[in-house]
Amino acid sequence: MRALIQRVSAAQVVVEGDTVGAIGPGLMILVCAMQGDGDANADALAAKVARLRVFRDEAGRMNRALLDTGGAALVVSQFTLAADTSRGNRPGFSAAAPPEEGERLYLRFAEALRAHGIDVATGGFGADMAVTLTNDGPVTIWLDA
Repeated sequence: MRALIQRVSAAQVVVEGDTVGAIGPGLMILVCAMQGDGDANADALAAKVARLRVFRDEAGRMNRALLDTGGAALVVSQFTLAADTSRGNRPGFSAAAPPEEGERLYLRFAEALRAHGIDVATGGFGADMAVTLTNDGPVTIWLDA
């Protein structure tokens, strides 16, 4: 699985005028299941995200994880993270898992984060979403598991 993580002071997802997910301080996580991914990938990615030390400690250094801060996670499905642009200007997405498997692994990832004790909000899988966030830092990190 692949994720793009941003440390945020707030983030929200709106679908058809309704806010479907919102958080205060924490992580905005765009996630994509790739061809061949399984439950172990979703679980491993969730464990990595939960323990990723990207929050400031008392000295201002990035030494604290989401688990340490009590922050929340906003998880949004993002199949375009699988984009292949090696053959011209139009990206291909064949490396992404099929939609049914992508949704299952997306939900598994969100549940695995919850199992770590993290408050998780989600977007709408396959929906046309308006995502807003206030990036804190900015801190943006790409993860593969």
